[in-house]
Amino acid sequence: MKIPRAVLTGMPDVAILAGERQVKNDPDYAAAKAGNAVAAGRLVDRFISPQAIAQVKVLVGNAQPILLPVHALEVTGINEIPIALAQRLASELDLEADLSVIQDNTVGHTGASGYQRLANPALFSGSVTAHADYLIVDDFIGQGGTVANLKGFVEASGGCVIGVTTLTGRPYSAKLAPEPSLIQAVRDKHGNDLENWWQQEFGYGFDRLTQSEARYLERSPDADTIRKRVVEARQGAGVPAAERPPQGSVTNRNL
Repeated sequence: MKIPRAVLTGMPDVAILAGERQVKNDPDYAAAKAGNAVAAGRLVDRFISPQAIAQVKVLVGNAQPILLPVHALEVTGINEIPIALAQRLASELDLEADLSVIQDNTVGHTGASGYQRLANPALFSGSVTAHADYLIVDDFIGQGGTVANLKGFVEASGGCVIGVTTLTGRPYSAKLAPEPSLIQAVRDKHGNDLENWWQQEFGYGFDRLTQSEARYLERSPDADTIRKRVVEARQGAGVPAAERPPQGSVTNRNL
């Protein structure tokens, strides 16, 4: 599994627009996460305040990025929250939203452990406009691996990701770019052999981890534990890596 991760140095903090507890306790949250577009629209409308719009404006600055929602494939269906959020932001900021990039696999990250998230990364395919700026839109930021993978895909395809915004997330996960001292701490603790193994397994080195991913590995007991838990998480996922959504399920929708 080779993931086209891009360097995260210089990425601004993720614009997290609402509190995690309030969003996840909303009566429309579960249905929106499971594929109900109407519920997703109501959810977004309840939590996108003028202050949230202003936050995204600051992130965007003078750029005119294309809004790129993450088409997350949940076990229960396609997560409609990123699409609804992109719709709302497109309307408020007079920007274009694009659904031509899709997530190819079901990763089951909702409620998953850190090892499960690391072991089963989101993979993407689709059309990217060369030299265009993109703003990634997602419902939640945890370890940040999904948006890092999407950024890598966009930039490997000729686009440029200028930032990320999410409806909610953990405040400590807003920082995507890892501190060099943290990356060095991971290397010092676990050795070169683990990074070489990681490169072979995933196609990128520790310098392309997110801050939260690197922190998780640094706190892991040892290299053998990391390898064992990653392998176990892959075996326990039970989802084919190349599983795709039905043709036309999301790519034919218009914003």
